[in-house]
Amino acid sequence: MIISTTEHIAGYTIDEHLGTVIGNTIRARHVGKDIMAGFRTIIGGEIKEYTGMMAESREQSMMRMKEKAEELGANAVVGVRFQTSMILSGTAELLVYGTAVKLSRS
Repeated sequence: MIISTTEHIAGYTIDEHLGTVIGNTIRARHVGKDIMAGFRTIIGGEIKEYTGMMAESREQSMMRMKEKAEELGANAVVGVRFQTSMILSGTAELLVYGTAVKLSRS
């Protein structure tokens, strides 16, 4: 499965557009991690507790989007975009979406 942020893949032709596919996950913050993150906001630096959580969220969302594309018979997803939003206090959604397509070599 080819996943791309671009609309076209070099060396391939889009034969069929199968529709929009999405994947998402909603994560809640952990109290212990919040304490450590609070210290980092005072002294500065990367908040590794949340960096890891966001990386896991991206992977899970991408996997879900890919599964939806496979269900449609796609062999690629083009125009992929990521979006984050706060749902409730202490929770965030990571959404990934794109267009499922069937490609063939040019």
